[in-house]
Amino acid sequence: MKRAVLFDLDGVLVDSRAAQLATLAGFATAALDRRVTIDDLPPGAETTPRAQVLAHLGLDGSIDEDGWDAASATATLVTKVFPFVPETLTELRAANVATGVVTLRSRRRLHWLLPPDVIGLLDTVVCYEDATPKPAPDGLLLALDRLGATPGSAVFVGDTDADMRAARAAGVTSVGAGWGFAGPDVLTRTGADLVLSEPAGLTAVLLRLVGVPPN
Repeated sequence: MKRAVLFDLDGVLVDSRAAQLATLAGFATAALDRRVTIDDLPPGAETTPRAQVLAHLGLDGSIDEDGWDAASATATLVTKVFPFVPETLTELRAANVATGVVTLRSRRRLHWLLPPDVIGLLDTVVCYEDATPKPAPDGLLLALDRLGATPGSAVFVGDTDADMRAARAAGVTSVGAGWGFAGPDVLTRTGADLVLSEPAGLTAVLLRLVGVPPN
C-alpha cells in the first residue's frame, strides 16, 4: 500500500502572508490608479478569493494576469520556505512516503515560491489549472492518483477552511496547520482531524497518521 502526505502551499510550506497582501495592494494600486496599502484591504484578505478582495476595493471585471504577475514578482521576494520543510520532506521520502502539493497557485508562479531543491523533494504538484480548486476534492484526488495512493492511506496538511473541506470530501485525513493563515481555532471549528499549533515534531505525527511504524 502506497502512503502519501499532501500539503497546501501558501501558509503551510511557504510563509507568504505578507507577499499575498502586498500583491493585492500592489495590483489594486496599478488597476485603480490610486495608492492602495495593505491597511486598506478588508479583514481576512489573505484567505479571501482575490476577486472578492479587489471588488471590495472597487475593481470590477476580470483580473489581468500579466498585471497580477507584475505585482506578484516584487511581492514574492519576501516569501520564505518554512525552516522545517526540507527536513520533513526528506524524512518522509526516506520512509517511502510519497509527497505532493495541492495549491491554488498557477503553475507559472510556482517557482517564485518554491526553490528548485524543495520542488525536487516533491513527487507531484497539482496547481490551479490542473483540477477544480479547493474546497472541491478534485486536486487531492488527482494528486493521489498520480502517486498511486488511496485516500485512506493519505494525509493532507492545510491551513484554511477550504483545505479541511477538501480533505473531508476526498476522504483524506486532515491536519490543520495552525501556523498558517487561518489559525488553530478556525481549523478546529472546521472539523480538522488534528490541529497542530506549530510544526515541531510534524514528521513523526505524519508518519504515525499514515501508519508507518516508529523506528
